[in-house]
Amino acid sequence: MLQEKGQTGTKATRVEVDSLGQITLPDDVYFGIQTQRAIDNFAISGKLMQDYPSFIAAIANIKKAAALANKNIGRLTDEQSRAICDAADDVLAGKMADQFPIDIFHGGGGTSINMNLNEVIANRATEILTGQKGYGSIHPNTHVNMGQSTNDVIPAAMKMATYEELKRVEKSLTHALGVLQQKEEDFADVIKLGRTCLQDALPMTLGQMFSGYRTAVDRQIGNIRTVQEQLLELPLPATAIGTCFGTLPGFEEALYKSLAEVTGVPFKREKNLYDGLQNADGWIYVSTALKSAASVFNKLSRDLRIMSSGPRAGFNEINLPAVQPGSSIMPGKINPVMPEMMIQVAFRIFGNDLSVSLAADQGELDLNVWESLILNCIFESITLLAEGIVLFTDKCLSGITANREQCAKDAGSSLALSTVLATMFDYPIASDIAKKAWQENVSIKEITVREGLLTQERADELLNPANLVDIDLFDRVMNGHGGKVG
Repeated sequence: MLQEKGQTGTKATRVEVDSLGQITLPDDVYFGIQTQRAIDNFAISGKLMQDYPSFIAAIANIKKAAALANKNIGRLTDEQSRAICDAADDVLAGKMADQFPIDIFHGGGGTSINMNLNEVIANRATEILTGQKGYGSIHPNTHVNMGQSTNDVIPAAMKMATYEELKRVEKSLTHALGVLQQKEEDFADVIKLGRTCLQDALPMTLGQMFSGYRTAVDRQIGNIRTVQEQLLELPLPATAIGTCFGTLPGFEEALYKSLAEVTGVPFKREKNLYDGLQNADGWIYVSTALKSAASVFNKLSRDLRIMSSGPRAGFNEINLPAVQPGSSIMPGKINPVMPEMMIQVAFRIFGNDLSVSLAADQGELDLNVWESLILNCIFESITLLAEGIVLFTDKCLSGITANREQCAKDAGSSLALSTVLATMFDYPIASDIAKKAWQENVSIKEITVREGLLTQERADELLNPANLVDIDLFDRVMNGHGGKVG
């Protein structure tokens, strides 16, 4: 890869040459000929690699760690290593943020973005040493890419970046967990009707219902932490196919020591480097963790839409915060827009999960080349989930209130209260009571007293919804030891 300085009008240029020919580049850009070819070949989505700064930073950290390792084993001079490290630090500091304009959808298993970093760092390192860009002092392939290959750098950088990005999801989940815990406490005494198959069931408290949501979210935090641990294993220094060809003795140990120093994270070598390059099933685990979290919030959002439906012809059990008018034609209508936003986020994450599964499945032989698609899907899912959960929590969950009277009314009128009679007598008797209550549109309690199964006082105790939400409490009432009455 040769460079030649020139002038086009009043703008300084340079000519770079590779095995396919030559390209004239503006001299104010730090990327080179292979980056420019990728820009020309893959202008498709408008989503650029520079839109993924954590991924760019991960590659830069690998380049920096490799430069330090190669210095330690005598392959780079102190001056060369220092220049590469300083150039990588400029990338990490965001000073080169606009120098990675390759579309996320590019072929070649990530060669374009790896060479993009190699070229930018080489040009910047040479500029540090000589005052001008060029590859005379530091070459993209010979020096910056020393002991590496696209095939190990890209999957390793993906893991490193995703490890960091998942912290955003964990933080958002933890935020939602705290709000759900508070709602569980706030609604601990709100008696409501339970529902199964969208039909009336036994009473429960709204707090008990929210405890289910809280536990599910807590479980998602554990899932995220589990996949984070799996991302600590990197396929470095597998180089091209897993044989480590191109590295020298001592490089691997020095690389991981340097990587820990520059990142502060205890990354370690994968047990089998061939596996690390051939198989992308680990990304299915990551995507599944994101899909699982999305599914929990999808279910919660759908439940909130149902419970808040109305206000006059729906469940009307809870009130969601009103954040905007709900109709261009019907005054006073308020829609559950935040749950609806969260549901759409979940749908998108489900779609991304399918793409990740297909990309992982379609790897051939010694390398999976669909990693740019995996990266795009994983990072989009992370962003949608992390940002969506916070918005949903702050603008919806935190402001939910209970319609206590409506909840109590529905709980007291449930035909499922006949379950108490089935427990005390038998199922056929309870079924007959429920049938009569339904036909006459009266309560289970009224029919039970009328039929002489229970006295009014005993029916008030045993068929009181407040005594049915805690099995220990019900046992005490059942055995005549008192409980909540009224």
